[in-house]
Amino acid sequence: LARKFRIQPRQIPETLERLRHELTTLEVDEISIDVLTRERDAAWHRFLDQATILSEQRTQASARLSATVTASMAELGMRGGHFEISVLRGEESAASVQGLDRVEFLVSTNPGQPSQALAKIASGGELSRISLCIQVATAECAAIPTLVFDEVDVGIGGAVAEIVGRLLRSLGEKRQVLCVTHLPQVAAQAHHHLRVRKENRDGQTYTHIARLDPEARVEEIARMLGGTTITEKTMAHAREMIERAAA
Repeated sequence: LARKFRIQPRQIPETLERLRHELTTLEVDEISIDVLTRERDAAWHRFLDQATILSEQRTQASARLSATVTASMAELGMRGGHFEISVLRGEESAASVQGLDRVEFLVSTNPGQPSQALAKIASGGELSRISLCIQVATAECAAIPTLVFDEVDVGIGGAVAEIVGRLLRSLGEKRQVLCVTHLPQVAAQAHHHLRVRKENRDGQTYTHIARLDPEARVEEIARMLGGTTITEKTMAHAREMIERAAA
């Protein structure tokens, strides 16, 4: 035995214990691999079951959300446009933490045009308005604390602008909403009004932001309505718009 294991005869008992320990470790490792393999397969099947349920729920919710956003688009000056959520089931091998689906937003902004990817065909103003529609439709379940809309009113005016303002105000009831606008119909709907202007001092350009008190706000809305010349009628109209929005 000593010659076989290339040891001294007195080391045989110690070598026996070491080999027994190695054998036990190897047998345990084989059992562990089998257990882990079974656990992995069970977890994968549980994942597929949950992913399938998620896919079904997504398909149902996408139809409802598509219809809601399409209806809102008509109110926001995009009459005849169509919004659609495409939920495509992928291969199981391509599954991710988002499940088995590939979700894409499709839109047609004009009647008769085929639906295409939202990010490819919508203008900046259209993107903002569609985003506003989605945020309003999902206001109860979304968790984003602050929303920023940059000139969401591009290309609209009149009654449509007032509707945009009301939608923004309703969103502001549940979270912080910041909106850059040049339209008095939108600005009048805000809970607070910040005026942003540029100044030139000593050859440098500075941006000045001021929060307007109630009277200054009326003056600013009147300026947005009437331009450089502000009349008593313009002031009265501005005051009426603010009071109507708060009613």
